[in-house]
Amino acid sequence: MDWGEQNMKTSRHGPFSEIPIIDLAPLHLGTKAGVEQVAQAVDYAYSQVGFAYLINHGVDQTLVDRLFASSAEFHGLPREAKMAIEVNEHHRGFIPINTSTTRTSSVAEVTKPNQSESFMMMHERASDDPDVIAGVPLAGPNQWPADLPNFRETVTRYNAALSNLGHKLVQVISVALGAAPDALDKYFERPTTFLRLLYYPPQPPQSPDDLYGSAPHTDYGFITILAQDEVGGLQVRNTAGQWIDAPYMPGAFVMNTADILHRLSNGRFISTPHRVINRSGRERYSNPFFFDPNMSALIEPLASGAPQGTMPKFESVIYRDYLMERLNANHAQHQERDHP
Repeated sequence: MDWGEQNMKTSRHGPFSEIPIIDLAPLHLGTKAGVEQVAQAVDYAYSQVGFAYLINHGVDQTLVDRLFASSAEFHGLPREAKMAIEVNEHHRGFIPINTSTTRTSSVAEVTKPNQSESFMMMHERASDDPDVIAGVPLAGPNQWPADLPNFRETVTRYNAALSNLGHKLVQVISVALGAAPDALDKYFERPTTFLRLLYYPPQPPQSPDDLYGSAPHTDYGFITILAQDEVGGLQVRNTAGQWIDAPYMPGAFVMNTADILHRLSNGRFISTPHRVINRSGRERYSNPFFFDPNMSALIEPLASGAPQGTMPKFESVIYRDYLMERLNANHAQHQERDHP
């Protein structure tokens, strides 16, 4: 049984036909009851669907709008200006179109590169940071475009706001899994974060069926929090193999659980396949934020997910090893460095 099949068989109430909505308003009350109320909704959504809309998430819509405007400014730069900060060994910078192919997908045989380009920001690491000195993979500073004076401030502010939300959601997820609110905090004292500003050009209507803006895949890490525009194109696969649209909802994020959380929860929270097809005839922008454990974290099923007398479904894995195997396989720039 492959990874995709394993995820599809986890849902216990049949195939879903729409994406649920989780109201985070109770979370902002700062009470135990508020956390538990949201945790119940999280448990249902991510054990059955793997995706949900988050409303009342607390992130200023003005900041979200500024991020989209900054993304459009960046992708409107001349190609040579973007290539000046092409993605480096630390996986930060510009990722050109046709250089990312989802070869590690467990839900499709992917041979064509994704039809998107992006700017990638990760957690900042200064030159004297212990991880940089130790040579930890992906530890390094971010790269920034030279000709956009407000770009760095906007992107950094948005990254901080989503990191703050991510820490709150980690505690909710812990409660949803039957553990103490702080049971997962140790994994996120120095989290691995990715903020990706994606641009999808319109695909011709007659393009091949196996050409995607983003090929079918599951995400590598813990959770992904997505801000998308009104163009549409995101689809989520249910347990019957049907692709369900996840359209734009004003003021909402789309959040999905990913492979590492699937393992931590001993399979309870599913890592659902999804894809992007942009046949709208319009340009599409989306901004996924990936909130993942520290690179050195040992990932093994929680005791609450594998109660006494039951066997864990997954072997232990270091998050760094799991992540780097996928980045090295899926991104041409990393392959060139490994095989000059």
